Amino acid sequence: VRWRGSVAQPGLMMALERGGRCDGVIYRLPEGEKTAQIERLLRREIDDHESVASVRWVPVRTAQGPLRALGFWVGVTGRGTSLGQPLETVARVLARACGHVGSGAEYLYNTVSHLEEFGIRDRNLWTLQQLVADEIRSIHGIGMGDGHIPASSPSIT
Repeated sequence: VRWRGSVAQPGLMMALERGGRCDGVIYRLPEGEKTAQIERLLRREIDDHESVASVRWVPVRTAQGPLRALGFWVGVTGRGTSLGQPLETVARVLARACGHVGSGAEYLYNTVSHLEEFGIRDRNLWTLQQLVADEIRSIHGIGMGDGHIPASSPSIT
């Protein structure tokens, strides 16, 4: 509820689950700024002691070889954890959740857009984005293809 949700309509965040793999982007921090940058990131992303457990150094493979990267993952238990939800359920939440820094739909769109900029096209996120768009159309009574909102997600290039 802290950023993109409210008490009445909690939002969701994206994180990694243990196992499997994903494509992503790694940012290298300047040598003299690592500690300050990591502290700033953690202040932004962590709001309580329980959330601290979601931060891990994870092994990553890059074209330059193996590295460790700071990542956020979802444990199988904990307050606010909702693993294994069908995409349709997640879409209903993201289409409605909104907090003081924006909406759940905007969070998803920004994530998909930024991944696309790096040539990463995650089919589940694109499917979820379409489901969120459909849910928003449904909430506002906008029919598919009636000229107000395109029936398909725009291509992000």
